Formats: sequence, C-alpha cells, structure tokens
Amino acid sequence: MEDIQMDEGNVALETPAPDVFVPPSVHRAETLAGETYTHFSPVPPSLLPQTSSSTTASDSQAGEPCVLGVDEAGRGPVLGPMVYGVFYLPLTLSDSLLKETHHFDDSKVLTPAVRSSLMQTLCTSSSDLHTSCGWAVSCLSARDIGANMLRPSTSAAYNLNAQALDATISLIQGVLERGVNVREIYVDTVGPPATHQAKLARVFPTTKITVAKKADSLYPCVSAASVCAKVTRDAALEVLYEARAEAGLGDDAAEKAEGEELSWGSGYPSDARCVAWLRRNMHPVFGWGPECRFSWGTAKDMLEAKGGVKVEWPVDEDDENSRLTDYFAESNREKDADELGTWFGTPASLEAF
Repeated sequence: MEDIQMDEGNVALETPAPDVFVPPSVHRAETLAGETYTHFSPVPPSLLPQTSSSTTASDSQAGEPCVLGVDEAGRGPVLGPMVYGVFYLPLTLSDSLLKETHHFDDSKVLTPAVRSSLMQTLCTSSSDLHTSCGWAVSCLSARDIGANMLRPSTSAAYNLNAQALDATISLIQGVLERGVNVREIYVDTVGPPATHQAKLARVFPTTKITVAKKADSLYPCVSAASVCAKVTRDAALEVLYEARAEAGLGDDAAEKAEGEELSWGSGYPSDARCVAWLRRNMHPVFGWGPECRFSWGTAKDMLEAKGGVKVEWPVDEDDENSRLTDYFAESNREKDADELGTWFGTPASLEAF
C-alpha cells in the first residue's frame, strides 16, 4: 500500500500520550498475538427494550431511539492496528451531551491528553456518558491487515476498503443484536461517500444512513466514535511497546526505562522516529513483530533494500491433476494410464493368443 504522509503538526497529535488511559477495549492477549478482535461496551439499561412483568420478550417495546456514529483511527500507519469505532446514544442527547457538555470533536484535532481524558470519563461508571451512551470497537491487527492485502494473486483481493466496510457492518449489526433501537447512522469516510452509503443502505435498509467526508467534525456521535477508536489504538500501541521492552527486544527496554514516549512515535511512515525505529529494530529474516504492517511500502522497501535476507520461493506449477508418484518417476508414461493395472506388469495383448 502507498504510505500516507503527514505534516509535523499532525504527527504530534497522532502520537500517543506517555500516560494514555488503557480502556477495556484493549485486549492484551489478542493484541500481543497479532489477532483481530471486537469489543462491545455494556448497553445502558435505559437504551434496552422495555418489558414489564405482564408482557413477554416478543411484546416488549423498542428502546429509546438512538443515533450511531462510525469512524476509524490508524488507517495510514505502518505500525499498530486500524481501529473502527461506533458510538451510540439517544437522539435527544447527541448535541447537548457530547458537543456542549463534553466538547467532543474529531480526535485528530484533540490533544492526546484530552482524548485520553474523554475516554476515561466514558468508562467511569458514575459519569453521565457511561449511563447514557454505548460504544464498540473492532481492532484490525497489523498482521491481519498485511496478510489480507498480500494474498496470492489467485485469491480474491481483500483491500483495506473492503476490510473497513466489513468491520463497519459487523459493529453496527452487533449493536442492533444487543437490542439498541438505532434510527440514524452517521459514517465518516475517506472514499466516495455515495458508494459507501449505497453499500450500507443495502445491508440496513430501514435505517437512515448518512455517509460524509469530515463527518467526525460535523456530527458529535461520529466525533465520539473517533475518540473511542483513537484512544484504543493509542493504548494498543502502548501495550505492544511495553511488551517489547519487557522482553528486552531491540532498544525499547532502555528507552522505556527512561520514561520517554514511545520511540516509534506515531507509527506513521512520515514520522522520522517511526522510520528510525524500523531501521534499528529490523530482523534480517523476520522483519518485525505483530506491530508491523508488512504490506506497507515502507516495510517492504526496507526489507528489500536495507539488509533483509532475500528468500526465493519456487514457482508453483499447475499440478492439480498430478499424482504422488509423478514426483518420483518419469511423468512421460503414455501407456500407463492405470497405476494399479501395471503394478504387476503390463497385461498381454490379444496378439499373444
């Protein structure tokens, strides 16, 4: 994939805070194993379908109408996961609670400390955000992103846009399955909004869907989803970095002991700290660990040109109809169509009688 470039100001805002809040959406075991996973927060009781002692579950009334926002964090970095987040709350609270009370905005314009503080408030049980709102994230690991994009040419392409769409659909379906009455959905997109909106409308035909560029700055619920996704990614990077330090890998142990921020910086290819870290910590055969997207140009070029060991794989031939014995005997056996029939010799022809 072509690397995404950022200016110095944006790189600073994308760099995780040294003391970032680690939300429950960071699953340590899966993160360190390079696995993709999904996390759903508990649904506030006020948003669940209402039932009484005299009614059955099938007769329950739908919960309060909600609005749901979708956004992602970490689409362009060479290090760390790409995280898709959704955030939902009652339609009547979207502006007043998110925009006016807590001042949510696009996570890319909030400082790392402000993002972390908002996420911590959301995860605090006594806060108004916790009692009124729900959220979920899907963490697409760097390993899985790279593996999907580097599929053999004989397989169906599974690019980043397709992976993102699947993550979005899965998160929305998960919220609906938990009984939340989602009436409106707002999605931030980097591609053509009309195309993305049409695809989602086919999956969720009864819900009002709006897909727009810069939606994270236009709709408070998308801003909140952006914060959930970004803080989860920041914390995941922290977990990955600390694991390397604890294992004594590369120069991470010494730097982490000094209390400095992550030496790989924001994880973006345009971040000089990230590129320097990749150079210093590249294994000549295996490259890097589960924190790296091997399908990114920065990683591929570095492995090919900066001392990586070249591995040559034999070309697979079209041998779907070959037999095991073909690998040990000459394949030019026109008369031997049946292996079992010639096992004890060639049958005599009619001329022999």
